[in-house]
Amino acid sequence: MMDYDKTYAEFKWEVPEYFNFSRDVIDKWAEDPDKLAMLWVDDEGNEVRKTFLDFSKASRRLANVLRQQGVQKGDVVVVILPRLIEWWETNLACLRMGAVISPGTTQLTAKDIKYRFEAAEAVCIITDNANAPKVDEIIADCPTVKSRIIVGEPREGWLTYSDAVAAASEEFQTENTRSDDNAILYFTSGTTGYPKMTVHTHASYPIGHIITGKFWLDLRPEDLHWNLSDTGWAKAAWSSFFGPWNMGAALFVHHSLRFSPKKTLELLAKYPITTMCGAPTNYRMMILEDLSQYKFPTLRHCVGAGEPLNPEVIEVWKKATGITIRDGYGQTESVLICGSFPCLEPRFGSMGKPSPGFDLQVIDENGNILPPNMEGDLAVRVKPERPVGLFKEYWKDPAKTASVHRGDWYLTGDRAYKDEDGYLWFVGRADDVILAAGYRIGPFEVESALLEHPAVAESAVVSSPDEIRGEVVKAFVILAPGYQPSDELVKELQEHVKKVTAPYKYPRKIEFVDSLPKTVSGKIRRIELREREWAGKRK
Repeated sequence: MMDYDKTYAEFKWEVPEYFNFSRDVIDKWAEDPDKLAMLWVDDEGNEVRKTFLDFSKASRRLANVLRQQGVQKGDVVVVILPRLIEWWETNLACLRMGAVISPGTTQLTAKDIKYRFEAAEAVCIITDNANAPKVDEIIADCPTVKSRIIVGEPREGWLTYSDAVAAASEEFQTENTRSDDNAILYFTSGTTGYPKMTVHTHASYPIGHIITGKFWLDLRPEDLHWNLSDTGWAKAAWSSFFGPWNMGAALFVHHSLRFSPKKTLELLAKYPITTMCGAPTNYRMMILEDLSQYKFPTLRHCVGAGEPLNPEVIEVWKKATGITIRDGYGQTESVLICGSFPCLEPRFGSMGKPSPGFDLQVIDENGNILPPNMEGDLAVRVKPERPVGLFKEYWKDPAKTASVHRGDWYLTGDRAYKDEDGYLWFVGRADDVILAAGYRIGPFEVESALLEHPAVAESAVVSSPDEIRGEVVKAFVILAPGYQPSDELVKELQEHVKKVTAPYKYPRKIEFVDSLPKTVSGKIRRIELREREWAGKRK
């Protein structure tokens, strides 16, 4: 994208009646038998290179295995794997045969898995040796699951992935899936209640991610793209699957049990990685390292998503690398719907501008578009035409599906405002805004201010009850290495926030903690902290 306004004005979606990502994208790239699709490495220094043709063949073999196991078109297959090559093969096989993929993080408990099996009426589970015991613990109570496939060492009661795939035929007739057939079922990491089941279809989601790969990730067929995301949440589909492979870019995959900022920087310096995507938390951890010790000769583009980017993180990274981290916004329910696209002048702290193909506005409680600089609900226009890339529904929950619509709009659940130039600015979740002494305070701004102080590694801000003001700002702070909690540091941080933001926004309460509660996708559960503060109180 060279000209944002021109691209946005002229953009048109093209969605065929029938679409299958494995056939229409992967097999097309596989026509060049040598075209690299993935460079996979682990912590032991092992390297594996896979072409698009390798993935095309492996997904056909696995599709035959799944068919033999009784999996039919429309059946739900739960996939719980770390960054193993088999995760990509499994996704492609399910898409190829028309089965519905339901990804899950390896952090799920046996209870979580049981809930997903029951809610989705899953017929098959594909996982590894570390997670198989969780499945065995609850499988007797999950009668719909008729097939268990294990990646790794053989296990009693399970079909061994490698043996079954090796013995299967490469001949498989790809299902001619309709564009509106169900393809992916996400369990969203909600802040209240059980996770919702978010359904995406065969055409809308993969085709919608052309926006993600082409315009935001800025990918080309010769790129090597690294996404730091876990495989269990939707960001992996954005930047580890549909986005890059739509564009024919190769994936760099690092298989590791935990994120190490030092190891990440070492790999970024060693391999010819051209583009990178990470959560702001990843970047925050990396900038605590001595970045002057590393050179990244091939790196040209970096993006962040999953939570808003803090301006100070962008500045430190740019000073060290010369690259501006571009923010992007979307949800489990969508592809990228807003971003700081490479052709836009970045405004640090802004989410950027609406993606081509999306009418993204800030609206009031009646569905009216608000003027610039007025805070309201961030919403996507869905009538008269629903945009490509937006979810189909919350499966089996029409009431919940209806609850996120207001007139012609889909409500994201986030609060924001748009400036005079069309840039969008995130305020917070609709239920996270703090009302203190008549002021509306977004937690993100306070968190960003705290993170500018060298003592703060991570922070979360919520409301806390107060006899006079009704509620005040409270910050939970994880300290950076070398700092210790003290009353003096509390005062120092409070004065710092007063200077960086408006004085009324400073945290009147600060609690130093070793960790923060997070969802399985790594987002801070502010609601849990807020509920602790308000336990026994009436708001």
